[in-house]
Amino acid sequence: MSTTTITAIQSSFPPIAPKDFSAKQPETIRLYPLSNYTFGTKETQPEEDPSVLARLKRLEEHYEKHGMRRTCEGILVCHEHNHPHVLMLQIANAFFKLPGDYLLHDDDEIEGFKRRLNERLAPVGSQFSGEGVNEDWEIGDTLAQWWRPNFETFIKDQMSLVGHDMLMCLRVAAEVLSVPKNMKLLAVPLFELYDNNQRYGPQLSSIPHLLSRYNFEFVDENDNVVAATPGMGSPGDQVPKTKVLAGDNNGKAKEEDSGMADYTEGAETGGQQGQ
Repeated sequence: MSTTTITAIQSSFPPIAPKDFSAKQPETIRLYPLSNYTFGTKETQPEEDPSVLARLKRLEEHYEKHGMRRTCEGILVCHEHNHPHVLMLQIANAFFKLPGDYLLHDDDEIEGFKRRLNERLAPVGSQFSGEGVNEDWEIGDTLAQWWRPNFETFIKDQMSLVGHDMLMCLRVAAEVLSVPKNMKLLAVPLFELYDNNQRYGPQLSSIPHLLSRYNFEFVDENDNVVAATPGMGSPGDQVPKTKVLAGDNNGKAKEEDSGMADYTEGAETGGQQGQ
């Protein structure tokens, strides 16, 4: 929910401003509109494992050789109609996941995370590779840490020694993002994720709670603040919806996602059909 700022109000009957309610507020995050981003596709990136059991077997082998495996995933936040949206990948119309992946055993945490983000979302071409390619990613706070208690699909928010998943907040002012052809890139509004464990799984449906610690300010393409939280909803009949940004079957982005199978146990983050 957002409030239109004084400079952006066009009504001749502006709302009555409430008394100050901003004591002890957390950090304010600036969100940029979807129109600041350019979306495209690149070569297919097949999954490393043909099944969930194969993935768990590889996890066990990694643990025996290198110890606990570290996984970093990013919550990329932008806005549409002054409402926060999270960018997610959808694989084979079956489950959602956040951009990111496991780190190599000797990777630096932040640089390894940036490298994984570039592998997943950076455009191809010489101008997008080499020194300085990681500098556009603005890594924010660690929002949550999830732990895998055993070599199984179940994960929890308590400590273990097998696997460690970390969610980090990302903010990018303007970017060219390319998604592999076997995936879709979606912009999902927060209210669609909220308490929607059946469709998105326990981790992704908790994102609205994780982001509730922040205030947001929404800017337009000219970097002018047009709304801020807390406040009213989107003006008029502008109802935020999940949008397919890149990577659908026809190679063209759609205005709204056509839906997917509900969450079933077996995915590391989002809902996935049992394998």
